[in-house]
Amino acid sequence: MYAPDSLLILVVEDEKALRSDIAEELEEAGYRVLAAADGQQALDFLADTTPDLLLCDITMPVLDGYQLLNILRRQHPELAATPFVFLTALSEPRKVIDGKLSGADDYLIKPIDYDLMLATIEAHLRQVKRIRRRHDDEITTLRSAVSGLSGGGAEHALDLITLGIVLLGEQGKLVHANRAAHEMANDADLIRISTAGIRALDSRSNRTLRQAIADTLAAAQNAEEKVAGVMLQQVQDNSSTSVLACAIPQTESSLSRNPHVALFLSASGRRKRAPETLLMELFDLTPTEARVAGALASSARASDVAAELGVSQTTIAFHMRNLFRKTDTHRQADLIALILAGPMMCRVPDD
Repeated sequence: MYAPDSLLILVVEDEKALRSDIAEELEEAGYRVLAAADGQQALDFLADTTPDLLLCDITMPVLDGYQLLNILRRQHPELAATPFVFLTALSEPRKVIDGKLSGADDYLIKPIDYDLMLATIEAHLRQVKRIRRRHDDEITTLRSAVSGLSGGGAEHALDLITLGIVLLGEQGKLVHANRAAHEMANDADLIRISTAGIRALDSRSNRTLRQAIADTLAAAQNAEEKVAGVMLQQVQDNSSTSVLACAIPQTESSLSRNPHVALFLSASGRRKRAPETLLMELFDLTPTEARVAGALASSARASDVAAELGVSQTTIAFHMRNLFRKTDTHRQADLIALILAGPMMCRVPDD
């Protein structure tokens, strides 16, 4: 009998006896277990299941470990922060490097040392819990900063912030937009702001924005927390604006005119790079990760960041994977929006 909060481990291993042994060890340690014989069966499980960690063999029929990991990173952004640990009999350094560059979090070498396996799993799950708790605290701070702004002099304070801030009510209609948001709408062929709300001029971007707003509105009305990141593309060129949509959970005592959703907008031409030391402190980054994060938030293109830092795009991809894990974000849009919005809550002196 599992505890109600037992974590779920997905084991993907084509060798039946080993798969059974691993599952037994995990169950004895108190985990729930799903066991798949190959990558395709694992994908079938993931259609309606969200594991807390994956243990995956590399060499398998039908769909091998590398292929499965690649599909997960492209098609399952909700699993971007879920630890992925390879099981392999291949101990060559090149294989380890290839796996980590593909987004794997760790390796366990066969034959499996089960004490080491359990310690590795516990360490990764503990880290994910810590990251999620810190991320929740950061988002709560962002929400609380705007949840009471429904009129009066407090809204004028938002005009002092260089990020665009748009507050939407229960129907997605405009409650307030600060000066920076209106300037973005006036200066760029990107968004329009009216009493009906906000829309993106690029049709694809607008669909994504509308979905993010709908999702966060629904969460707010159900007194739930939700965050969605969106990257809006300029119609005429390659510039972009990142948007962080935050639900502001409503209670029975909340007034209908109160903001239900806060949108934090940062246009590429207006972005001021946050100090690397601040990013390191906010998100527990290494100096290299902070440099990549700052450059990424300024340019939004991995190829530009690679050129600026003088490294390969593969190296940037490796650091981005670490940034996703440390910030508990799933996509580049979420990552950039959080990097840009987080420092907003701190006073950063001008150069």
